[in-house]
Amino acid sequence: MLTETAYGDPRTDFWPRVRQFAVPPSVIETATARRRSGDWAGACAAAGVDVDLDLRRLTRTHGRELASLVRADLRHLAPDLLRWHMPRIAPDGLLRPGLTLTLARYRTQRHDRNQAVHLAVRTPPAWADAEQRMSLLVWSGDGDPVPGALHHPHTRPDRRFRLDLHRHLWDARRTGELRERSGADRPPDGAPNTLAEDGHGTADDAVGRPAVDRWAREAELLLRADGLAPGPVLVRLGSRRRLVLEPALGTDPARITAAPPGGAASALPVLPHAATWTPPDVELLRTGALTADRLHPLVADSLAPGRRTVGPAPAARLPGDPHLVDCRGARHRIALVDGVLTALDHEPAEVRREELLAELTGAPLPCVRAIDEAHRRPDCLEGMHERLRHGDVTGALDVLEGLLGPRAVLRDGPLRDALEATARQRLTYGLFRAGLIGPGPGPRGVRPDRAGPGSIPPDHRRSRDSRPHPRHATAR
Repeated sequence: MLTETAYGDPRTDFWPRVRQFAVPPSVIETATARRRSGDWAGACAAAGVDVDLDLRRLTRTHGRELASLVRADLRHLAPDLLRWHMPRIAPDGLLRPGLTLTLARYRTQRHDRNQAVHLAVRTPPAWADAEQRMSLLVWSGDGDPVPGALHHPHTRPDRRFRLDLHRHLWDARRTGELRERSGADRPPDGAPNTLAEDGHGTADDAVGRPAVDRWAREAELLLRADGLAPGPVLVRLGSRRRLVLEPALGTDPARITAAPPGGAASALPVLPHAATWTPPDVELLRTGALTADRLHPLVADSLAPGRRTVGPAPAARLPGDPHLVDCRGARHRIALVDGVLTALDHEPAEVRREELLAELTGAPLPCVRAIDEAHRRPDCLEGMHERLRHGDVTGALDVLEGLLGPRAVLRDGPLRDALEATARQRLTYGLFRAGLIGPGPGPRGVRPDRAGPGSIPPDHRRSRDSRPHPRHATAR
């Protein structure tokens, strides 16, 4: 396409930054170590997943057999791998908000086909998101006592976003299936894909290229898993196009047609999102936009077996190395001294005088100006924002301490504003999970866009309709 030639392919331009910041290597290492030691709850905590299920309560309500199945899946849950493969939205690659996604479904004698018990993961709505956290829960349709369910927009598992048919995207026992299920074991056919022009780059999805060659096989798996006879399947390409996949009849291949207008196609089974698109990691490897050592280890082992992992590239400059500044016709040094960024070639009294001059709107020395800029607008600010958007607060603070020192006091500026906004949003997330704040007005909720993140609505505030003396009352 001409736009891809001029502006670059969004599939290869967008995803490398997501892969760099969304799941940091430190999270993968910690979660993997805890999972291998049998601490599945600790692995979830390391990956930013809140555990909202009680296995004892599950045993009482659904029996020991189902609880043992859930416990076995939890032992092999790789929450860092799940975060790696979760649906994301453009333009920042954040987790798709307000989503309840099925990881596994269980059937017992107490539940019929339409009341299966789901092991699910849930993302908060965008206004309540903090640090890109998710929650792990068990959903059965018999009420939802999970924290945050009171004001969640979609508490029922979404039939489009489901991973129970793609366990290789979260189950450490089946990660080897990714190569075959993603089509990475077959070379690309090179044929032009006309669906790709309308399928990717939508405003609400961060997706790749439609995996048309796999749709028929994935549709068979879907219908067989749901106990349905062979028939048409609905395929959704973002929010722009809906297609109907007709099954193969005899020697005739499967047929793809546009979905009829109206709601007739909504009753059809929906091809899962994970089966609709080619995983971005496959295209990143094929195009060379990303190397195998920058992928999640479990993903790299499946998509690029036998390749040597070289690990992350070393930093260009160590935090303790001095930074050179042109000051008064000479090259002066700025470095960390006792945990504080300091001008090494100026006396403390001189630095203090220059700081007072800056407070009086004067022009200080270049060394003092460089230190002030580092506190307000450091050169790593864009990386800091990316880390904060994706919930890597620990990584952001490590970069900050490496640049300014662990004893630095931030000054007013965009860096301090970003950290304060992150702290306020964490409070909003806590209130949302406690059911004390929501998107609509009422005694237990307030519109976040009106009150601001983190504000607590007063319980005594009354709406206009509940006033004791309405406007249409009789005259005094």
